[in-house]
Amino acid sequence: MSYYVVMVICMLFSTGCGYRLHKAGEPVGIEIRSLAIPLMTSTSSVLGFEGDFTKTIREEFISHSNVPLVPRDEAEMVILGSIRQIETTPLTYDINETEIGNKDTYYEVTDSRRLKIRLDAKLVERGTGRVLWEERGMEEKARFYVTTDPMTNRYNQKNALKEIAKRLADRIYLRTMERF
Repeated sequence: MSYYVVMVICMLFSTGCGYRLHKAGEPVGIEIRSLAIPLMTSTSSVLGFEGDFTKTIREEFISHSNVPLVPRDEAEMVILGSIRQIETTPLTYDINETEIGNKDTYYEVTDSRRLKIRLDAKLVERGTGRVLWEERGMEEKARFYVTTDPMTNRYNQKNALKEIAKRLADRIYLRTMERF
């Protein structure tokens, strides 16, 4: 008798909530046989980072999914992304003191800046043009430190960009594969 009770309870739990387990690396609620992730476009005046940004998104899918990435004209589904805004703003300051003409002068120097990126992304069925999901205004921010050395500043800003790209890639992956 207890065997039947356990079986009934298992059947109720397995059919009641609609949740089903899925194989790791496989999309939930949709079948994707092949995927293309073409170069992200940018309407921002800051250029030259689109390749690194796209590479980060591709790496997210390569490392976590079983869906093959193929050229756009061979893909069943395509992820399209457009970077709408890149903005850097001062975040923290230090006050420097210097003497000019026997007078102490104080001025602010930026210690760190905030990099903000806003991106539109969508998953499109290539054959029909049907949009399966779209999110406008995906936004992430990162902080980077500023020094007196321009090369160090460029390096720090590039690392902040990579951090943002990784977070946005994770969000795009989850929207596509986990359907959140």
